[in-house]
Amino acid sequence: MTFDVVVLGAGSAGEWVAGGIADSGGSAALVERLRVGGECPYVACIPSKAMLGSAHARNLARRLADLGAASAAPALDPGEAAFGAVVRRRDDLSQDGDDRRAADGIIGRGVTLVRGTGRITGPGRVEVGSRELRYRDLVVATGSSPVIPAVDGLGTVPSWTSDQALTAPDYPASVIILGGGAVGCELAQAYAAFGVAVTLVEPSGQLAADEEPVVAAGLADALRAGGISIRMRATAVKAAPGPAGGARVVLDDTSAVTADRIILATGRMPATAGLGLAAIGVTPLESGALSVDEHCRVAGQEHVWAAGDVTGLAPYTHGANYQARVVTDNLLGGRAAADYRAIPRVIYTEPPLAAVGLTQAQARAAGLDTVTATADLSKLERVATDGAAAGRLVLVADRARGVLVGAAALGPGADSWIMEAAVAIRGEVPIAVLADLVHPFPTFVQGYEVPLRELAAALAGSESPGS
Repeated sequence: MTFDVVVLGAGSAGEWVAGGIADSGGSAALVERLRVGGECPYVACIPSKAMLGSAHARNLARRLADLGAASAAPALDPGEAAFGAVVRRRDDLSQDGDDRRAADGIIGRGVTLVRGTGRITGPGRVEVGSRELRYRDLVVATGSSPVIPAVDGLGTVPSWTSDQALTAPDYPASVIILGGGAVGCELAQAYAAFGVAVTLVEPSGQLAADEEPVVAAGLADALRAGGISIRMRATAVKAAPGPAGGARVVLDDTSAVTADRIILATGRMPATAGLGLAAIGVTPLESGALSVDEHCRVAGQEHVWAAGDVTGLAPYTHGANYQARVVTDNLLGGRAAADYRAIPRVIYTEPPLAAVGLTQAQARAAGLDTVTATADLSKLERVATDGAAAGRLVLVADRARGVLVGAAALGPGADSWIMEAAVAIRGEVPIAVLADLVHPFPTFVQGYEVPLRELAAALAGSESPGS
């Protein structure tokens, strides 16, 4: 059977492209081995945010007396008992991993859903089992898969990938989480709120290793305040069963930690193996990602496109959706081009860490003459009225152009108000204009005001607040 477009992978990007083509009257086949919707609704974004939502509510309940909402702290049931409610809510929101609703929805839009593993057999041809699909254009949207670290003996001890941790009903009394990125930090806070003893092991010198050090340090403080033990500059080298079961993990400094279970949050890699890309002359990058141009067309190909984690660019659901919009527009005759300068990055802890654009280090590495301003959000009136955790805001400007190129924040609601910086970066709004904005009082977004005025003054020729 011949289609205008064949899409490999029915995750967020694949659904978007196939549905968009069908909505416009074209023919589209969507090939998926597991679930329509991909990882996010079932084993990633939705279940993790559900668990975090429950954790944040439990932590807030502990503070009711402090916040004047009760005369005394309420009695909460033990963590293990409450965890059953967490699991029920999580699984309900993630539809118990059942993709029938999503599958029915995409079929209802006119997309041909093909269950199975697709393999490219030559230009214009994909095989799924014994079935051959022919295409005018091919879209690779196969997502990513968990990286399993090379730890000696890991297979001999109880361990979960993050996908498994977000679907398992078990309550572990203690966990060792390998990896201090977004997934590791979020899982650490979610489990710790329910009494799980959490040790977070991170090889670099900071959590969220690619973000601004000052906000990453604030995140580490917030996690420690929740009872989480953090082992920085530490790498797991060996695992073995513990004396009472579970796992004993030896770190590269020869110290050891024990827990009921290990959770692997050591990153993900683009899922390009086994697709048959060589049949059309495509070789993935060393990382496994597909190299794409600004139109999301695979390098060297006229009718092959890629979107989502498989590109190695903006590896978030919102990044995948953005690339899918670009691909769909181009398949329908447009000339859309992706611009990655202002795609937000968020760690959904409490408080959340949010960032957009370049860090100071990245901007300097790119050859920019930077001007930087940092704000302490503890001085905001809204922090006092809400009894909220304080935080930090870092703004990075390009001196030559007088515009923001990066922002990073740790603070209440930062996952939402980081968008002021995102719009400024994407639109190249002059710092002088931003500094003249009026924000409602009292709000967390007022945190921008002082550092923006400092940047405006520095760019106008007064003393720089930092660089």
